[in-house]
Amino acid sequence: MATAQKKTTPCCATGVVTNNPTTPSSPPISAFISAVDSRSDPPPKTPSAKGITVLVRAQTCHPLDPLSAAEISVAVATVRAAGATPEVRDGMRFVEVTLIEPDKQVVALADAYFFPPFQPSLLPRTKGGPVIPSKLPPRKARLIVYNKGSNETSMWVVELSEVHAATRGGHHRGKVISSTVVPDVQPPMDAVEYAECEAVVKEFPPFREAMKKRGIEDMDLVMVDPWCAGYHSEADAPSRRLAKPLIFCRTESDCPLENGYARPVEGIHVLVDMQNMVVLEFEDRRLVPLPPADPLRNYTSAETRGGVDRSDVKPLQIIQPEGPSFRVNGHFIQWQKWNFRIGFTPKEGLVIYSVAYIDGSRGRRPVAHRLSFVEMVVPYGDPNDPHYRKNAFDAGEDGLGKNAHSLKKGCDCLGYIKYFDAHFTNFYGGVETIENCVCLHEEDNGILWKHQDWRTGLAEVRRSRRLTVSFICTVANYEYGFFWHFYQDGKIEAEVKLTGVLSVGALQPGETRKYGTTIAPGLYAPVHQHFFVARMDMAVDCKPGEAFNQVVEMNVKVEEPGNDNVHNNAFYAEEKVLKSELEAMRDCDPSSARHWIVRNTRTVNRTGHLTGFKLVPGSNCLPFAGSEAKFLRRAAFLKHNLWVTAYAHDEMYPGGEFPNQNQRVGEGLATWVKQNRPLEEADIVLWYVFGLTHIPRLEDWPIMPVDRIGFMLMPHGFFNCSPAIDVPPSTSDVDEKENGIHTNKPIQNGLIAKL
Repeated sequence: MATAQKKTTPCCATGVVTNNPTTPSSPPISAFISAVDSRSDPPPKTPSAKGITVLVRAQTCHPLDPLSAAEISVAVATVRAAGATPEVRDGMRFVEVTLIEPDKQVVALADAYFFPPFQPSLLPRTKGGPVIPSKLPPRKARLIVYNKGSNETSMWVVELSEVHAATRGGHHRGKVISSTVVPDVQPPMDAVEYAECEAVVKEFPPFREAMKKRGIEDMDLVMVDPWCAGYHSEADAPSRRLAKPLIFCRTESDCPLENGYARPVEGIHVLVDMQNMVVLEFEDRRLVPLPPADPLRNYTSAETRGGVDRSDVKPLQIIQPEGPSFRVNGHFIQWQKWNFRIGFTPKEGLVIYSVAYIDGSRGRRPVAHRLSFVEMVVPYGDPNDPHYRKNAFDAGEDGLGKNAHSLKKGCDCLGYIKYFDAHFTNFYGGVETIENCVCLHEEDNGILWKHQDWRTGLAEVRRSRRLTVSFICTVANYEYGFFWHFYQDGKIEAEVKLTGVLSVGALQPGETRKYGTTIAPGLYAPVHQHFFVARMDMAVDCKPGEAFNQVVEMNVKVEEPGNDNVHNNAFYAEEKVLKSELEAMRDCDPSSARHWIVRNTRTVNRTGHLTGFKLVPGSNCLPFAGSEAKFLRRAAFLKHNLWVTAYAHDEMYPGGEFPNQNQRVGEGLATWVKQNRPLEEADIVLWYVFGLTHIPRLEDWPIMPVDRIGFMLMPHGFFNCSPAIDVPPSTSDVDEKENGIHTNKPIQNGLIAKL
């Protein structure tokens, strides 16, 4: 994941570390350092200009940097070479290659002594301590490999050699640490499989005959979307790799931006064996006429299809004449008092690491170790075929990251932009790069604070500026934009924007559907829901190795009438500590202004209150499906809006690692919390489930406007005084050429005010 403008730049520049910094004393950290040092060669010592002995750092990639293209090549070559037979090697298909994120102590050591800005305050202080090792543990990759010959899924761990990856272009092999066959699962589907499935279905003679009945003979007009089979009965068991495609048809072949989803083909049932790429079942169950062509069916400007574009909007231009206020060093971001790292994975997409706030004399104050969206589920509410089986797990079955856009082809970011590339393996083990995949930029956000003194007539107003990190992905018909906003007043906002086009069904003449909205002649859109799961590995005022967080639920209570409430106006906030995992399965309740606070149990602010960050829900919902709905077998985590767990490194995905065709009930969060681990003082992980119920409107067709949904992490007693008084610097020390900053001049249709 490099900058689009400078792709050959190494992960991070090399540097030096003194052998007499402030050293750690915590037993876990000391033990870790000793262990690392024992695995390393004796550190080479070099005299500095001032006569101070320094250790030359050999490693150039931060432990949390995403895998480079060369490292992915090394990992794939290593696994392929380890195949027992030529047949096994030929059958290998590479679903995911991801970085194995190291222990939090490794990250702390790297940030303290190995990578700028050096932050020795991350580790406990002591009068003396061990020499810091000359290098960190080797980076490791984890590979999910599907064997097309045996229908077998395996998990591989490979140790990467930085020298090999950097100097030999990734052609040298690494070292296999482990290889494990995972029984009774199907890994996520791949774009290569989708394309092969579409071709197989189009070439199937009974399918061509069925399309001919509907007046379609040109197969180039036909769209076959291979949806995962889910799990509805034993027929969907993972012993076979299955897809149940949905069929659509364009009206003309010379318009590449035509909305093909406007003409669904109803009544055709297809089941495809994705391992052998053969049609297992085919049935033309009923003939429903294709919806008529709609003159506004295209993505192109309305004027090209007989409509009228809006012409009364004047240009809106904004500029940042002195450049942006953020600074970028590799994947390390600094803006105002915030700093954090960014990463990217095939399943989650954007990951935010090591979030901290620089708070005056208190220095660097951690907020969270890791933030990401780990799953999303889209259940449809129409019981008719084929819509009842539309409950996509877009992260676990497909991958949000692998479906991300190259933003150079159309970006919703304005101003000075820093882009980051993302590297993935394709199904055959080659490396593919999504250029300009992640967007980093500043935005004006209206008023941060304002007050006018009515006696003097004097007024004061301060603008709000925020830093936004985002990516956008397309999953079939829908587009999802994922945004993390950092504010000057200490807030962090997570936002999802939903747009694209609706997934629709065809109607018989004169027919209507109870479970959807008729949006055009012969066309209706079923009601459905979108659920997202944010995983937040919190670390409020906690150094690595510390587990001093707890979660408190706040509810507003109405005081009972009586001596304490003689005017019947009294209400108050009541807190309750969530002491265990089973107790911490909670739902939103707007009637009590319910929210949750992650507090540090050992740190106070100037008024003596414990410091914390509160999770403030936005609009939300729960599934409307009945408790016995088949998709809830795989998505038991949707039954509550909030889950809290004690950190465990292997608990990453709320529906389990492999939700595709998963027949196991309640795997993931619903199973982990049965351990009922204590939470009163722990390393806390929040799982926030939020969603919206989409009852389609006529205005949603043919192009669906953006819906927004999200939540806030807000300081709660975290600061001694409000950070809102800070004003962004008027100048920037960002080197545009070195850091790959991109801007379009003039910038239109946005607003970034220079304060």
